Amino acid sequence: MDYFKKAILGLMIFTSTASFAQSNYERSMQAMMKGDYKTAAMQLEKAEAKTPDNARVLQMLGYSYFQNHEYEKCIATYSRLLNIKPTEVSAYYYRGIARLKIANDPKESLNTMRENFYQASLKDFTKAIEINGDEDAQMFQNRGLAYKDYAIFRSFKAKKKEEKAACIALFNNSIADFQKVLTLQPLRKDIIDWVTYDKAQIASLK
Repeated sequence: MDYFKKAILGLMIFTSTASFAQSNYERSMQAMMKGDYKTAAMQLEKAEAKTPDNARVLQMLGYSYFQNHEYEKCIATYSRLLNIKPTEVSAYYYRGIARLKIANDPKESLNTMRENFYQASLKDFTKAIEINGDEDAQMFQNRGLAYKDYAIFRSFKAKKKEEKAACIALFNNSIADFQKVLTLQPLRKDIIDWVTYDKAQIASLK
């Protein structure tokens, strides 16, 4: 599913029917079409100030922050959107990726919140799959990557048998998600390589 195109379509429909803050919407849409997400975010911030807690504005603003790599703002904006529209799949999806980006950022290596970001990312992807169904390879691919990255993170500190077993369980979850992708999109070499990687990591922990 192309969540960006879906969001843009929603914005176009909304812009054509709304009179308030219309110029900001139009400018943000034009900027997005050009790939200028900094301008889009600026215009959407103005629109959001005029129409607080508007779901469509928050959806587009969250995506603009995501594209600008402003992940903390992205997370905060999508969290606000989910308070208004708790079944918005794209919000869970992009918030999950944003949380995974923060967890994987080397600057976060000493941050005690890093593990929380991994766990929250997995919850977001799981919720998105729950709402969207199990036929979206993109969802399973990203959750599989999140399981893998979380397992790697935990494996660095795994000394005891039970700690290694927990890491192996995460790697197995990653493999299960990647296998789901291969069921939907057979012969994808990148996914096959990730499965091989996961299996190698499991072997190293035994």
